[in-house]
Amino acid sequence: MSAVMASPAAQESVQDSVRALQHALYRAAKADPGRRFHALADKVYRRDVLQRAWVQVRRNSGAAGIDGKTIADVEQYGVVRLLDELAADLREGRWRPLPARRVLIPKPGSRERRPLSIPTVRDRVVQAAMKIVLEPVFEADMLPCSFGFRPRRAAHDALQVLIDESWRGRRWVVETDIANCFEAIPHEKLMQAVGERVCDQTVLALLRVMLRAGVLSDGVVRRSVTGTPQGGVVSPLLANVYLHRIDRAWDERQHGVLVRYADDVVVMCASRAQAEAALARLTAVLAELGLEPKAAKTRIVQLTVGGEGLDFLGFHHRLVRSDGRRTGKHVTFLARWPTSKAMQHARDRIRELTDRSRLLLPVEVIVATVNRFVRGWAAYFRYGNSARHFDKIRGYMGMRLALIVSKRHKRSRAFGRSVVFFQSPNRLGLINLDGTVAAPRPFRAWRDTPNAGGERRR
Repeated sequence: MSAVMASPAAQESVQDSVRALQHALYRAAKADPGRRFHALADKVYRRDVLQRAWVQVRRNSGAAGIDGKTIADVEQYGVVRLLDELAADLREGRWRPLPARRVLIPKPGSRERRPLSIPTVRDRVVQAAMKIVLEPVFEADMLPCSFGFRPRRAAHDALQVLIDESWRGRRWVVETDIANCFEAIPHEKLMQAVGERVCDQTVLALLRVMLRAGVLSDGVVRRSVTGTPQGGVVSPLLANVYLHRIDRAWDERQHGVLVRYADDVVVMCASRAQAEAALARLTAVLAELGLEPKAAKTRIVQLTVGGEGLDFLGFHHRLVRSDGRRTGKHVTFLARWPTSKAMQHARDRIRELTDRSRLLLPVEVIVATVNRFVRGWAAYFRYGNSARHFDKIRGYMGMRLALIVSKRHKRSRAFGRSVVFFQSPNRLGLINLDGTVAAPRPFRAWRDTPNAGGERRR
């Protein structure tokens, strides 16, 4: 085992020193909004920063880059040895990234495929170190309307804004996302945005070589003057730095409440006229940045009971009216539940995990893998009005497991259903989603919302 990973006390010490560095950078940036940082390079190759970067890369695992080296290969090579080499290369200006390996991965619930660029493990460590140093500097400037890929912010924070603003009467909604955002950001304009806060030429040069490293696809290295490819550790931060220009150009009183989660954008407006003005303003700002809204996903929606809804961050949002059976009052509120794509993704994954090719595996193993997926899926979607959808997923899990049982015993499907739904007291150990849903409330932090069993998020 490497020395880096051997001592929990040493890891805690590294984490504390890196956290202290980040706090110092954040405070300095917050205290002086016009400050440009000129001495950051030495912090990127600080041993504790590189050590922390390695821990983050290792935790995220991930596939090998074009050199074929995996996390396990690096550990066999020696983590201490690797970090020493990276520190020396960065200090002496020798480090150069390899092109990333380009793969196409399916979008959940869609036939579309999106490109993913996979840097080598060595390059991921350097990118993580760069992110550790730069993030607190730019985080000091970020505005409350931005939620994606930021520390201590989550998708549910963005979703809470929709509930709060609809309760305030903003029920005309502009929804869009930025077309091909990560691939379309112009390098020169991005570097200008970074340069507003960073004047350390070594750091700027490192960022430039990262952006220009290119991708290897079908045996050919392709380099571009645009894009911060998805898959890079530092890419989400750079995208946020660039898209921050949308946030600071926004006038909430004139154009409504902006909610941006990376390249997904929603604007909550009080009237159709304001929504149309908001869309025009958003389109103009994007044009200035060399970007544009995706036409197929851009529209204006009026939230009315029985009317249209919108999909945002995996949830379908729709204005509904309570039946008043519990309180005696009819309340109109913005409800949300998993989108049809999210439901289809869950069913597809459960089907894969219960495929006939896994018939020879013990039922306990199949149940454990299904539970692992559903537990993660439900952990996200439980903060919503999702009880009926959870019931459907639980029923589908049981049906697929019943099919496994019937095939293993070469019996009818009715036999499998009998075993799972009637003979077994707990459906052979399948996760129980009953009582896990926590319905959101206006002006109440989602983290404080108890579920049906009265439990609060830990």
